[in-house]
Amino acid sequence: MSDLLKIKITIANRVYPLSVAPEQEASLRASAKKIETTIQQLEKNYAVRDKQDVLAMCALQFAAQSEQSKGNTSSIKDESKEKVKELIDMIEVHMAAY
Repeated sequence: MSDLLKIKITIANRVYPLSVAPEQEASLRASAKKIETTIQQLEKNYAVRDKQDVLAMCALQFAAQSEQSKGNTSSIKDESKEKVKELIDMIEVHMAAY
C-alpha cells in the first residue's frame, strides 16, 4: 500500500482524492481530462443546467463508445479467425501434395 500515489482528480468542479499505483496515474489523469472536455462540449451544445445531467450524458456517451469498440473488436476477431482458417486450409492442401 505504501507504493501508492495520492493524487487529486477534478471532474465537474469536484475534487476526488485517489490513491493509485504509479502506472495508473497518467491514464487516470488523461481520462479525467477527456471527461472534462466532453462535459464542456455537452454544455456548449445543449442547454443543460444540472451537472448531474451532463455527467449522465457523458457516461452514456462513453458507454456507447465502449460497446461500439467491443463490437469492432469482435468483428476483427472473427475476420482474423477466418484468415487463420484459410491459411491452415492452404497449408493442408500443400502438405497433402507432398
